[in-house]
Amino acid sequence: MFYMKMNEHMTLKQLDLREEEVLFRLVDRNRSHLRNWVPWVDGTKSIEDTRNFLAFCESQYKHAKLINAGIWYQDELVGCIGYNEVNQHNRFAKIGYWLSEDMQGRGIMRLACAEMVRYGFQEMGLNRIEIRVAKSNHRSKAIPQKLGFVQEGMIRQAEWLYDHYVDHLVFGLLREEYEKNENLVLK
Repeated sequence: MFYMKMNEHMTLKQLDLREEEVLFRLVDRNRSHLRNWVPWVDGTKSIEDTRNFLAFCESQYKHAKLINAGIWYQDELVGCIGYNEVNQHNRFAKIGYWLSEDMQGRGIMRLACAEMVRYGFQEMGLNRIEIRVAKSNHRSKAIPQKLGFVQEGMIRQAEWLYDHYVDHLVFGLLREEYEKNENLVLK
């Protein structure tokens, strides 16, 4: 099971079925906020939907296809982060993340992303890590920028969000860039 104690206040831990209710409640409390940025909110209508999602993540984790971790701050679930896609053959992964609206602006997500980057390069042997964010999501866009990712381009109309398409900015970081600037990522 994926688990990282980051500091005295923060832990990343793979979510399991025992946390279905706490995850559902967090999503439900942040429904209007999350709906601005992620396409799955309307499909999460019940604890059963959350249970099905967690069972899928557990299965995919066992096959090294993804990592889905809860972000625990002072023993409270405040968001999620993980590798939404892992390509072992090409040693490549995509990070995805979201944070409760009331916890933003505290550096929590930057620290969580930095740890996922470190883990990907140092523990998983990845060569490339990618983050895609909605072009208009300025808070989310700041994370890869602060961590030394390179903006590689834009995918036009990359995602359907309920009633409109959004463009995605693509940020990438290579192992060699990470090794040269490891202290930038881990600050």
